[in-house]
Amino acid sequence: IIDQYTSVPDEFDINCVDPLNRSALIAAIENENIELIKLLLNQGIAVKDGLLHAIKEEYVEAVEILLNWEEEHHQDNDPYSWEQVDRSGASFTSDITPLVLAAHKNNYEIIKLLLDRGATLPMPHDVSDPLLTAFELSWDLKRLSRMETEFRAEYNEMRDQVQNFATSLLDHARTSYELEIMLNYDPKGEVWVTGERQTLERLKLAIKYKQKKFIAHPNVQQLLAAIWYEGLPGFRRKNMIGQGIQVAQLAMMFPIYCTIYMIAPNSNMGLFMKKPFVKFIVHSASYGLFLMLLGAASQRVEILVLELLGTDWVQDMVKEWKRKERGALFGLAEYGVIIYVISLIWAEVRSLFMEHSGFYNEHILRYVALSSDHFLRDEEMGKQTWYPREEWDSFEPMLLSEGAFAAGMIFSFLKLVHIFSVNPHLGPLQISLGRMIIDIVKFFFIYTLVLFAFGCGLNQLLWYYAELEKNKCYHLPNGLPDFDNNDKACTIWRRYANLFETSQSLFWASFGLVDLMTFELSGIKGFTRFWALLMFGSYSVINVIVLLNMLIAMMSNSYQIISERSDTEWKFARSRLWVSYFDDGDSLPAPFNIMPTPKNKSRELARKKHETIMKLLVRRYVTAEQRKRDDFGITEDDVMEIRQDISTLRYELIDILRNNGMKTPTISIEDTQVSGKKGKTMERRLLKDFHIGIVDNIVNEIQQNLEEPKNVFGQIAKVIGRRTTFKSKKKDWNALVRRNTTASNPIGSAQEAEESIKKRQSLRKHIIS
Repeated sequence: IIDQYTSVPDEFDINCVDPLNRSALIAAIENENIELIKLLLNQGIAVKDGLLHAIKEEYVEAVEILLNWEEEHHQDNDPYSWEQVDRSGASFTSDITPLVLAAHKNNYEIIKLLLDRGATLPMPHDVSDPLLTAFELSWDLKRLSRMETEFRAEYNEMRDQVQNFATSLLDHARTSYELEIMLNYDPKGEVWVTGERQTLERLKLAIKYKQKKFIAHPNVQQLLAAIWYEGLPGFRRKNMIGQGIQVAQLAMMFPIYCTIYMIAPNSNMGLFMKKPFVKFIVHSASYGLFLMLLGAASQRVEILVLELLGTDWVQDMVKEWKRKERGALFGLAEYGVIIYVISLIWAEVRSLFMEHSGFYNEHILRYVALSSDHFLRDEEMGKQTWYPREEWDSFEPMLLSEGAFAAGMIFSFLKLVHIFSVNPHLGPLQISLGRMIIDIVKFFFIYTLVLFAFGCGLNQLLWYYAELEKNKCYHLPNGLPDFDNNDKACTIWRRYANLFETSQSLFWASFGLVDLMTFELSGIKGFTRFWALLMFGSYSVINVIVLLNMLIAMMSNSYQIISERSDTEWKFARSRLWVSYFDDGDSLPAPFNIMPTPKNKSRELARKKHETIMKLLVRRYVTAEQRKRDDFGITEDDVMEIRQDISTLRYELIDILRNNGMKTPTISIEDTQVSGKKGKTMERRLLKDFHIGIVDNIVNEIQQNLEEPKNVFGQIAKVIGRRTTFKSKKKDWNALVRRNTTASNPIGSAQEAEESIKKRQSLRKHIIS
């Protein structure tokens, strides 16, 4: 039909499209009809974006034909066929090129086909460190998802893909040496050598960029656990009681360990102190002693002991101490707390990590210094520094320091939650609690708005009547309150005296601690009382029924989300705690850390080893992904095999009929061979020399033939490494951008593809030669 009507364009338009804007060429590509594609191209059909559609359908034969057609018909300085399509009806955006689309489809065969032809991208994408690139790209995508909320779902999906790629590289690390090379690489720091203390710079970078799937990978967790329990052989095989006894022994002996470490840091016990798990137990035991001192100071343990065991004159002395509490010296427990506070501040300043104890440390010392200055000033002026506590000013420095001390004590005990992340039972609970706190903070933004709004309204209505109740209470001489005769007035006047008091009343009303009797104020009118009760009822409905239930729903949803990935979240939190104890610094806990102690190769080779390992992992990843694409359930080849059996049976029947003298058509045995899609793909890859090249057993073979195993990576790098050697340590990216931009070629040429195939050699043959 096409041959018959092509010469009559008025009756037959070869470029017509269907209601879905598909031409005959696109329909042939979707149905994988290679003969029809060739016929349409010979008849001069408009190709338009047919090449991109072929790549989208992953039809390699059509891609090859259309690439050759583009090369034959394209003129220099003219746009390619897919670039000539009207943008209003185009199926692809203007920034899509064949190589970019093939990368989007993860089709390595088409990517290699284009790269062999010399196809390029407008910008260079040469990446020597895929892990670093994946981490940074994942972090940028997370940042963009927060900035551009309209595309948050798309950014999160791409971020998951990037994280999965980085995690998949770990699946292809076959030896612990490869894993260590990958995780200890640091392009700017000291060179890591096998056998030395592992720096885990790449792992720390993953923690910084919050690559939770990467951190939670079994290979990484196994390596971290081996480092964490180093120095305690057999600890993990003990039962819970045995582990508890050993931990208790280490905790009780921490002063001895610290003393020996200060005297002889390179001794056996000094080196034992530097083990991560031992360091963690020692620091935890020291912090537990600090909490005991805090508790003793808060309970005034010295006075309690003297009151229980002291004689009469000791009891009199204790009473005198209580009378002269303002300006008195610190007790023994308080001196211990001060020493610990100074030590913790010193540790925080050294590590530049002000997040754990910085809050209470700063405030306690500030108010202690303020109190001392105040007492010294009073002494110099000849004033009496002690008088009863009930006569102190509301903002007395002693009261302020006690408030700060109480807050610091709360935060100090709550810091123990951070240690729970080590435990597999309490760790997930801690993660869920942290996520719920975030929900509570979000909730309080709305709650504060509602509280402030109703507080302003009620204060506007009731401030005058609250003032009357206050005057009724403070009618005694010298402005003293009359609690005996006007107990109610002295209690309820404060409820709505000002905006702050009104907001407090509404807050405690959420817990049912404010009753309706507080609205029975002196002189209040019926309408005002009704309107105030209506506002209070509206606040209760909005706050208790709506907002509190919304908070419960938010916390339940957060717990559900965390529980689904609790293992990953917990392992990430635990790894972050583990890594903080891996470094050599801060071996001594407080207060031993403030005492003076006696203890006050090539980078290029390391980079080559790291790049070689990363290239091996990337090649294995690509090979696995390619195999994954080829392995699926019932395929077209299964159907083709049945067709071949039927065709073979047909041939046998015809042969039987011919032998019995019947008239049969002429048929050849070759006609019965029906090639399946997988068979055609394998044949095409063999003819086109498409192989990713898994490096199997090559390293072991070379290590057996060479005396120096370090040269193995140099020889492998020649094959799978760079095509050119580095002349300098730093690339000139600007020059590389200009060169790739000016010489951009989205499809390349068949000549370059032939030359690339001729130059390609087997990896095994190249290494042996």
